[in-house]
Amino acid sequence: MKTVNIHEAKTHLSRLIEAAMKGESFVIAKAGKPMVKVEALVEKPIQRIGFMKGQFEVPDDFDTMFAEEIQDMFEGKYDGTGLFEKKP
Repeated sequence: MKTVNIHEAKTHLSRLIEAAMKGESFVIAKAGKPMVKVEALVEKPIQRIGFMKGQFEVPDDFDTMFAEEIQDMFEGKYDGTGLFEKKP
């Protein structure tokens, strides 16, 4: 791995960055003592849409499942039961 001093790094920063982007990491040293390592960032593509496809099903009544309980909460009538239990 290439080592450059701070003055050289400041003078040739653009060239050094281009080299790092091509995979040529380098170390910046001060008075011969290594201080930092410079290397290109590798970004991994993130796949978010559809990553759980087929792992669960959304019920047909999803948008109204707890409508009565939610209404009771707004009206101050909710007694803390019924969210996961069917009412008779």
